[in-house]
Amino acid sequence: MAEQQNNQQKGNQKEQDVNQLLKIKREKLAALQEAGKDPFQITKYDVTAHSRDIKENFEQMEGQTVSVAGRIMQKRVMGKASFCNVQDLKGNIQSYVARDSIGEEAYADFKKYDVGDIVGITGEVFKTKTEEISIHASEVTLLSKSLQILPEKYHGLTNTDIRYRQRYTDLIMNEEVKETFVKRSKIISAIRRYLDDQGFMEVETPMLVSNAGGAAARPFETHFNALDEDVKLRISLELYLKRLIVGGLERVYEIGRVFRNEGLDTRHNPEFTLMELYQAYTDYNGMMDLTENMFRYVAQEVCGTTSVPYGEHMIDLGKPFERLTMIEAVKKYTGIDFDQVPDTAAAKKLADEKEVHYENRHTKGDILNLFFEEFVEEHLVQPTFVMDHPVEISPLTKRKPDKPDYVERFELFITGREMCNAYSELNDPIDQRERFKAQEELFAQGDEEANHTDEDFLNALEIGMPPTGGIGYGIDRLVMLLTNSPAIRDVLLFPTMKSLDK
Repeated sequence: MAEQQNNQQKGNQKEQDVNQLLKIKREKLAALQEAGKDPFQITKYDVTAHSRDIKENFEQMEGQTVSVAGRIMQKRVMGKASFCNVQDLKGNIQSYVARDSIGEEAYADFKKYDVGDIVGITGEVFKTKTEEISIHASEVTLLSKSLQILPEKYHGLTNTDIRYRQRYTDLIMNEEVKETFVKRSKIISAIRRYLDDQGFMEVETPMLVSNAGGAAARPFETHFNALDEDVKLRISLELYLKRLIVGGLERVYEIGRVFRNEGLDTRHNPEFTLMELYQAYTDYNGMMDLTENMFRYVAQEVCGTTSVPYGEHMIDLGKPFERLTMIEAVKKYTGIDFDQVPDTAAAKKLADEKEVHYENRHTKGDILNLFFEEFVEEHLVQPTFVMDHPVEISPLTKRKPDKPDYVERFELFITGREMCNAYSELNDPIDQRERFKAQEELFAQGDEEANHTDEDFLNALEIGMPPTGGIGYGIDRLVMLLTNSPAIRDVLLFPTMKSLDK
């Protein structure tokens, strides 16, 4: 009881200290405004250099006058001269601020600046006696007054909930977080360069749709007041991109947000970035070759190597990716050959023996997939293409001519996670209508992730779509791989979070 009271007293004291510091910050701002030095009245500052550029090019820049701008992260006041550390986009740099160099009034103002304030510093590039590259300030300008306390003052920014909710503060305090999102941008740029060089055209398709198809997922729904119609947020990019293949655009891709009404975990966020591409006159083998080459290219461009660390593993993107059919993969890790399983009844018996949960509506193909998910996925650490899925779980995919219960589809797995999903696209409108019909029946039986019949898409197929290979990539998962990030929230600037009001 005494310990609890002591902790309560400490908590109350900390809160009082914080409130006092916040009050002082506002008083400082009021004094600046009263003196006609309101930093929020400044509209621009001409930056001529960034910290990393100065450090990497010191020999050329020594003695030059530069102007940098950034946030004060450290400050040491020592009588007539002080040091401060300023953090900008590319890192941080020390500045030597002396009263005799900037003037007595300006120096008196500088001494009142707080850690967290944003300043502009003009001065000469030099090295201190300790060989630290610095700026000898001739002018310091307060550009923005911070009215909050940077989190490391009391608890450090290690609380993941706060980091995700206040990403702006996370970016300030954790340099590696900023590097992750800089690398994310470079990854997407490298993907675009690769595809553009392969003759692909980037396009944009609707996010608000009447029929959210192309994937097995529950959509978000809303109402469009102007037309008095219910609409959905897209769960995939597929069906509109295929319409463009019908229209004669032979190689198209889109990078965009999709929305799936599903749970939150280390791999899933209800809105995420998907890239889909479609190429006429090729099949899923062509998509495998493209994927392998693109992953290798992006890793080399962004990481400078095709061997990338992820957790305790070193992922080798440089060697040929392993290729297994789903039946081969299940046989490899369970010893069960589904080619020798005669029918659904036999498959369900095997599932009962192995304690694999299934639903009454599931068929042999569904159960093969359940075995794969249960016993195989976790073992696929190095890049592995898993091919030839059951037709039951692939409603938009072309059947294998020699094995019509299976389709020309693959998924790429790395670190036990699905990285992409690809097909030889179904272009037979009669077969596609039957697949949609089967999906409607599943929906009627309670499968909320089943597709619905899309009459306009069927009309497009009836006009004629050439043989086509298509693929969808989870961009966030690729970023996780190349930045060694364990959770999808670590690579989303603003991940979905439960409201604090709940």
